[in-house]
Amino acid sequence: MTTSYDCSDPAQRSEGLAHAQRAVAANQCVVVPTDTVYGIAADAFSPQAVATLLASKGRGRSMPPPVLIPRIQTVDGLATDVHPDARKLAEAFWPGGLTLIFRAQPSLTWDLGDTMGTVALRMPDDRLALDLLTLTGPLAVSSANRTGSPAATTGAEAYAQLADSVEVYLEGGPRSGTASTIVDATGEDLLVVRSGSISLAQLQEVVPGVREPGAPDGPGASSDGPDVAGTQQPPAPR
Repeated sequence: MTTSYDCSDPAQRSEGLAHAQRAVAANQCVVVPTDTVYGIAADAFSPQAVATLLASKGRGRSMPPPVLIPRIQTVDGLATDVHPDARKLAEAFWPGGLTLIFRAQPSLTWDLGDTMGTVALRMPDDRLALDLLTLTGPLAVSSANRTGSPAATTGAEAYAQLADSVEVYLEGGPRSGTASTIVDATGEDLLVVRSGSISLAQLQEVVPGVREPGAPDGPGASSDGPDVAGTQQPPAPR
């Protein structure tokens, strides 16, 4: 039975996290706040759970979800050939509103959809989300809304769209609604493929060579060029 927990209450918070942990272990979906928007989450290593997540959103395999992680060190277990500049960005902006696209570890037995061998990772700057991730491990997470509808900024907004397709709702109050910035770190150059809560200028303060697709090399360049072909373009949250 679907249950919502008011996580501003310590007792409900504890009970809700425990229920969410059980639900994830049972291949069910949960809704959890992040620092950007509310996300619908499922076990990243369960194809059944990821399929349920995509079905709940009305989304196909062509739009695979990103993965939220509890700590920076988790990157090396999930990604391969990690660009040194991508590590610099992670160290500077994680936890926070930055999603990094990497080449996925080929040995992992997961199925996030049609990822073309990539995985989008983020460490959210939200205590409730991080506490859940510490209990469950990496979670496939997409914005808690039906495809084509606005992303939910409260648990109640998420329930209005996803209803009983989710086992547990963790209500943590309103969130910003601003999606994360996405950087493709699968090639030689780091490319911003979606603008969000972290600006290009902020990224370039850490890694001057970060640019947008189609822009000339070097800091300060910008463009409205298309997303990079052949990489995963995940939806919020990121």
